[in-house]
Amino acid sequence: QVQLVESGGGLVQPGGSLRLSCAASVFTFSSYAMSWYRQAPGKDRELVATIPNLGGSTNYADSVKGRFTISRDNAKKTAYLQMNSLKPEDTAVYFCNARNWPYVYWGQGTQVTVSS
Repeated sequence: QVQLVESGGGLVQPGGSLRLSCAASVFTFSSYAMSWYRQAPGKDRELVATIPNLGGSTNYADSVKGRFTISRDNAKKTAYLQMNSLKPEDTAVYFCNARNWPYVYWGQGTQVTVSS
C-alpha cells in the first residue's frame, strides 16, 4: 500500500508563491509517474502537472504553464509543485497522484487559497 502525504498549502496573496510537497511511503518510488491535480469548489478535479517516473519531460495544464513547475527527488521519495505568480483562480485543494499501471494512489489533499 502506498501512502502519499501532501504539505505546503496555505493562504497566499495574488502574485505570491507556494511550494507543495508530496512525500511517498513506497519502496519503489522511482517506478511511479507523479502528478498534481486540483479541485476547486463546485468543479471537477483537473490535472495540473505530470512528471515521468525518472524525471525528464513534464506536462502542464495550459492554465499554469510558465507559472508552475513540477519536479521530483527519487532519493527522497518526494514530488514537488512550485507555484509562482499565483492567481485567485488557482484556489483549490491540490492532490498528489502516483501512477504505475494498474496501480493509482492519491494523497489526502492540501488547501491552497489565493486571496488578498
